[in-house]
Amino acid sequence: MKPRETGNATRMTRRGLILVGLQLAAVTGLGVRMRKLQVEEADTYRLLAEENRMNIRLLAPARGLVLDRNGAPLAENRQNYRIVLVREQAGDVEAALDRLSRLIPLGPERREKVLKEVRQRSAFVPVTVAEHLTWEEVARVAANAPALPGITPEVGLTRHYPQGHATAHMVGYVGPVNERELQREDDQDPLLQIPDFQIGKTGIEVRREKDLRGAAGASRIEVNALGRVMRELDRREGTPGNDMHLTLDAELQAYALQRMDGQSASTVVMDVESGEILAAASAPSFDPNAFVFGISFDNWNTLLEDPYRPLSNKSVSGAYPPGSTFKMVVALAAIEAGVVGPQETVWCPGFYQLGNRRFHCWRRGGHGHVDLEESLKSSCDVYYYDIAQRIGIDKISEMANRLGIGMRHDLPLPAITAGLTPTKAWKRATYDEAWQIGDTLNSGIGQGFMLASPLQLAVMTARIATGRAVQPQLIRAIDGSPVLPGEPAPDMGLGQAGLTMVREGMYEVVNNRRGTGYRARIADPEVKLAGKTGTSQVRIITPEERARGVFRNEDLPWNRRDHALFVCYAPFDAPRYAVATIVEHGGGGSTAAAPIARDVMMHALYGPRPPLAAYPAGEREEIERRRAEEDERLSQPPGAAPSEPGESGAGRDRA
Repeated sequence: MKPRETGNATRMTRRGLILVGLQLAAVTGLGVRMRKLQVEEADTYRLLAEENRMNIRLLAPARGLVLDRNGAPLAENRQNYRIVLVREQAGDVEAALDRLSRLIPLGPERREKVLKEVRQRSAFVPVTVAEHLTWEEVARVAANAPALPGITPEVGLTRHYPQGHATAHMVGYVGPVNERELQREDDQDPLLQIPDFQIGKTGIEVRREKDLRGAAGASRIEVNALGRVMRELDRREGTPGNDMHLTLDAELQAYALQRMDGQSASTVVMDVESGEILAAASAPSFDPNAFVFGISFDNWNTLLEDPYRPLSNKSVSGAYPPGSTFKMVVALAAIEAGVVGPQETVWCPGFYQLGNRRFHCWRRGGHGHVDLEESLKSSCDVYYYDIAQRIGIDKISEMANRLGIGMRHDLPLPAITAGLTPTKAWKRATYDEAWQIGDTLNSGIGQGFMLASPLQLAVMTARIATGRAVQPQLIRAIDGSPVLPGEPAPDMGLGQAGLTMVREGMYEVVNNRRGTGYRARIADPEVKLAGKTGTSQVRIITPEERARGVFRNEDLPWNRRDHALFVCYAPFDAPRYAVATIVEHGGGGSTAAAPIARDVMMHALYGPRPPLAAYPAGEREEIERRRAEEDERLSQPPGAAPSEPGESGAGRDRA
């Protein structure tokens, strides 16, 4: 028995040792783990014990740049120096604002807004006190930091438009996200939730918002139960938006706007081959930077109440009776329909009789026998009353559509008008009335229901100049990748003989001494201009007024005067550019619109200073004098007074 008992005891001892060993190992492991938790990771778990948690905060990306065809910036991002205040660090907020106001401007309205925001937010949340400060202002605050507890300078990015008024309507501007935009189902980007985040409101900025916006970055931060930021754990910067090159020429755009100074007007310049829009200026304009910084109610109301409508992009949104600039459309429709030939004439006694009603020509005594070329040169209304009645409104509107009128062109801009090319069915559907012959006659001279925008008139002119269905283009490249069509526009299928007749008529308008646009000619024999004047009525002239004499435009209130129009292309033998100008209530197209369009065309062809020889001889002395005044003004140091009162800038309208 003893040997067996000894074996059992040995086995018990071994088991005990194993159990003790396991217990020691477990205790040792627990000790090591406890040391790791209590010593090595004490900070981490102390924060967790205080109910800290990690948050992901979105970081706004840099917005894509908008550049002109030559790389000049139209919309860029600038550093935005601002001052923020943290209430729990500042103590007495009003006293802190008093100290700050001695260093930077801080008006009473802004001060009240800051105090209201401070009361609404937690004590540790930063509140923006001032922004868009100069470097000097920020430096003053930074230098006095010891005396300004809780007040800190910061730097961010803000949108800036270096061309200002010149490109405001085309580029647009950005502004803070509003409630309607937050609820829009087609855009649920979390970036829109970032406080003070700005998105496009008008122009290219809004139509290409997603291209320009970029993608959000993220910052992983640690906050406690109260929401206070404890530290940043890591950061991933956002993806900047795509840079966008437009077809606009910033210099030409600025000149076109300057040339229309003092008018309510629009000028569009198109490359007749590619369809690229080099300029689309609308006057008067506005400063888009004022909207980025936050426009005041007074300035906003001033813009809204201005009868010249500075906020309206007249180039693409304005719809006007095209007047006599529409006569090329009617002429081509008649030629294509086979109802008029080059030698056929119409007798113009000064009116067209329809039943007991007379439709008057602009020339009271009439033009006599008129063929197609002469009808364009002298802008005879009776000729177009006659052929319009013969071809009918539906064929006229069909030709207008082929030439780009009555079509909403596909450009990345808001509120592009389609204009109006009426038909018999349209009038029945709109007014529940039958189409009248008188409606056709009015449409034949671009009046009545007919409406077109400056953009459409530029497209029409480019298509007449080339015979191809040129499409307007506004974007050249996105993020360096070209987007313009590589192939020429397709042929419109119009007869060459008819196009030649119309082009010759437009040539005579400007280059024949009896042409209505003769004063707007280019004297350079290598660069001849072809064009067409237009004047569209905005009021009805009664028989009584005709009997006693029609009021001159200058004798009428501004808003009752005729619109002035002019379309042109050049050079005549090898067209490069088409220009359309409309001056609201400008009076006559030959006197108000044609000189503007001619000068803008010359700027496009020759550059900022066309040779004096390109101007008609009678204008050269005046142009030379104005250039000398401009040179003198530019040579003066900044802030110096001009040599004579009112001299500064006096010659820039025409030179």
